[in-house]
Amino acid sequence: MVVILLGPPGVGKGTQAVRLIDSVGGEHISTGDLLREACRDGTDLGLEAQEFMDKGELVPDSLILNLIPRSPHYYYVRNEHNT
Repeated sequence: MVVILLGPPGVGKGTQAVRLIDSVGGEHISTGDLLREACRDGTDLGLEAQEFMDKGELVPDSLILNLIPRSPHYYYVRNEHNT
């Protein structure tokens, strides 16, 4: 089962994710953490995202969605549930 929590920054997606994990198990992939890591590491996607953030804009979903498959955590979750 895959559960995706959507919402603007600060509405409690991470809080609810922790509650779900505590209740039913699973793994949590935080797109915010992935975004901060990409910006810190200076990746192409991180630099592109930083341009939006510097202007006070939200990073487009399309860019965020491109970060997820690049995460080692994503492959752990994917392999864990497809074996």
